[in-house]
Amino acid sequence: MLIRGSCTALITPFKSGAIDEKRLRELVDFQIANRTVAVVPCGSTGESATLSHWEHERVLEIVVDQAKGRIAVIAGSGSNSTQEAIELTRHAQTVGVDAALVIVPYYNKPTQQGMFEHFSKIAHTVSIPIIIYNIPGRTAVNMLPATVVRLVESNKNILGIKESSGSLDQASEIASALRGHKDFMLLSGEDSLSLPLLAVGAVGVISVLANIAPRDVSDMCRQFFKGNIKQAQALHYKMLPLVQALFVETNPSPIKTAMELMRMASGELRLPLTPLLPESKKKLVHEMKKYGLLK
Repeated sequence: MLIRGSCTALITPFKSGAIDEKRLRELVDFQIANRTVAVVPCGSTGESATLSHWEHERVLEIVVDQAKGRIAVIAGSGSNSTQEAIELTRHAQTVGVDAALVIVPYYNKPTQQGMFEHFSKIAHTVSIPIIIYNIPGRTAVNMLPATVVRLVESNKNILGIKESSGSLDQASEIASALRGHKDFMLLSGEDSLSLPLLAVGAVGVISVLANIAPRDVSDMCRQFFKGNIKQAQALHYKMLPLVQALFVETNPSPIKTAMELMRMASGELRLPLTPLLPESKKKLVHEMKKYGLLK
């Protein structure tokens, strides 16, 4: 499996406190129609932390069923409990996803050895590709490049990393060290750094922005891969102010607000996430109008 291009970190749409299954199917079709190469349900943007196990499994079942092989499905299946992550990843494999996105354990603050053993144990229990999700801003620990390299070299089905450390140096170290692994996928986990990461060897992005502007994110990747750097830069500069507005408060509050404004889904969140403050919403609306998403 090789992902190359724009992957969308799907929201989980809610309606009156429950999963809005009809809307979720519509969102999958919207991504397929706009050149997205993969959808990523049950990640941070999908509010996986507040989904019950049944809901988590149901979201994956719906997305895989709706995708029908037309687009890759990368299932969020991580946990700060190794056993729970194994169970979620096994279920994802059973449902028929193409890969699993497994977050670095949060709250526990494991050592690098603990991270190595955590991911190795998960990898040994499934056969689907595993993509590590490194996001120290949410987990309180950072997986170092040496640990990433060790995991890839020790586990044949650990095939990638979603890098959300915010460090171009760290991403560059990983890309450089694993250049000999032709199937390894470095994926940007931050929309604002996607183009710089493509320049150092990333093969794509797992994007929040792509929930509302999937064609532009996809086209930026495509233009870069074609060698049309000026066109890729133009799209990057166009998207950047909107990306910044989409992170004015904790994700996914802004993206859900944006999708509600565009009538794509409700803006319903689960506590402890709350609706945007008025000043944050004003900034988001301003950038959406500049972008052409709102009148």
